[in-house]
Amino acid sequence: MNRDYTDIINARVKAVFEAMAPRTSEEQMRHLHEAFELAREAHSKQWRKGGDPYILHPIAVAAIVAIDLNLGAEAVMAAFLHDVVEDTDYTIDDIRNRFGDDVAFLVSVVTKAKKDKYDESKQVDNYRQMLDSVQYDIRALLVKLADRLHNMRTLSSMPPEKQMKIAGETDYFYAPLANRLGLYDIKLELENLSFRFRCPHDYAELSSLIERDKEAQAGRLAEFRRQISDTLKMAGVQAQVVVEYRKPYSIWRKMRKYGDDFNHLKYRHFTDIIFEEPLPGLTEKGMALHIYSILTDYFKEKPGGMLNYIDSPKENGYQSLHVKLLAHFGRWQEVHISSRRMVRHSQLGCVAERPEGNINRWIEKFRDVLRDIARHGQDGTNFIDKVVSAFYNDDIMTFTPEGKPVILPQKAIVLDFAYEVDADLGEKAKYARVNGFLASVKSPLRRGDVVEVFTDNECHPHADWLDAVVTYKARNAIRKYLDNVPKPPFKRCHVCCPIPGDEIVGFVDANGDVTVHKRECDIAIRLASQQGDDICSIDNSPDGSLYIQTIRVIAVDRYHLFIDLVDCITNQLHLTMESFNTSTADSIVTCTISFGVHSSDELQSIISHISGIKGVDEVKRLDGVKYNS
Repeated sequence: MNRDYTDIINARVKAVFEAMAPRTSEEQMRHLHEAFELAREAHSKQWRKGGDPYILHPIAVAAIVAIDLNLGAEAVMAAFLHDVVEDTDYTIDDIRNRFGDDVAFLVSVVTKAKKDKYDESKQVDNYRQMLDSVQYDIRALLVKLADRLHNMRTLSSMPPEKQMKIAGETDYFYAPLANRLGLYDIKLELENLSFRFRCPHDYAELSSLIERDKEAQAGRLAEFRRQISDTLKMAGVQAQVVVEYRKPYSIWRKMRKYGDDFNHLKYRHFTDIIFEEPLPGLTEKGMALHIYSILTDYFKEKPGGMLNYIDSPKENGYQSLHVKLLAHFGRWQEVHISSRRMVRHSQLGCVAERPEGNINRWIEKFRDVLRDIARHGQDGTNFIDKVVSAFYNDDIMTFTPEGKPVILPQKAIVLDFAYEVDADLGEKAKYARVNGFLASVKSPLRRGDVVEVFTDNECHPHADWLDAVVTYKARNAIRKYLDNVPKPPFKRCHVCCPIPGDEIVGFVDANGDVTVHKRECDIAIRLASQQGDDICSIDNSPDGSLYIQTIRVIAVDRYHLFIDLVDCITNQLHLTMESFNTSTADSIVTCTISFGVHSSDELQSIISHISGIKGVDEVKRLDGVKYNS
């Protein structure tokens, strides 16, 4: 290496050692130096795509681990050594013999396994290897995130196809993981670097629009910031006030979510108010509310615009008090009130020492899910999809009627809530009340909703629940139940929809599956003419299942007709109606009524009863059926 690179290397690694010195022993510091020297020797003949000596990459990763993540000596040693086993002749045993089991484990997790054949793909196997490590040590994921962050910072030297691969992995897996671990700054940088390389045109256009907007709004935003600062100073409050623009990826995502163009998108920027310490006698929450009170005496507050993330932190640990204030130029402005500790914890996430247990609860919850997936033998692709769908969404906090918080992903429904509270509550869920209002078990939930779930022992999961729930816990419980439900020996034609007692015919397909049709079904007639040898006999006796049938009733309008129809169906025949729709034109009433029956004989009996009602002229069974087990 030439002299210039040697100076650069020494300067950069010195920054790592200086950051570690106050929190490491003399022996640990000696091991840190040894780990760096081993990495420098192992990578001495390697160069990065951009032309820099390779050792600058492990130093950069170690700097992120030491300075940004504030991790201990073993994690920093692993950062120095993270590519040694993968890219040189050194082995994990070499690392273990020199630096111990702890460092060797961390290096092994971030080392891509070399296989002749991967279980799913190299990427999926790598994801699984990393996620499995969560069960033992969260630091392995943090070292890998640091590695990915520096790789993204230097991605411009890679060819376009490699950029797309790495950026796609980052957007799908690593950025959401950083978010869930509470590493907000790292998450933000990973998202935007991924967006820059995946969609360079959109990124460049939005970056340009943001810069232009900054210039156009600079004067009035500076005045708004000054008004806040002066108002707080007059009240004896010292705080830092900063206006921050959202990054291109965040704005792009909001534009897609709300269907707005850049110029019409609200809250392209926000104002941070950061206080160092509460005033005497105040807690952090009390100080935030004190600032809120001062500001809302001066500025108009948007009704319903306050969000209290201090009492109800996000699952990744984020805390702040959000409020929307009307600026002097007539626009609502988003303002975040936080302590310096809250801001620091947003940067350090799961590695911060913090009183609230959200992060630790999430990590333990994550471990439980990984163990459950492993127990049930999910393949790699499904494994990653399930983990992503279960954890990598912004969350909402909902509440039981007793006030117990239940954290769920955005887009969660009542069933997700029920299964999160208790598996039996989910399995027997019939309906709910959300904030006191009657709601379906498939109703979507929002942050702050109070949810009360009502059960019925006759209720049980249905297949369509799988398409509605979003949490892994709910989906897994529903699938387990459905897997234990005896499968019917045949399928029923979705066109003619036969029920027990109908005259039917069965056809065996190439896979050996049997489908039954009514004998008058056009599909059955066609199959009989073309595949007559595939016809089989089927027992179509009632099996205890309910089949939702729809009938059409045509009658002459008269007083009490509707009551007589309902009385016949519910009181005389003891049926539960799925739907009842009626219309009247020129004294002729047309009703369509849906209810469950066990067989065509039972349906004919019902039709006979309804036909006997005064004024009823015609009762006809309509095609189309829904089967309930």
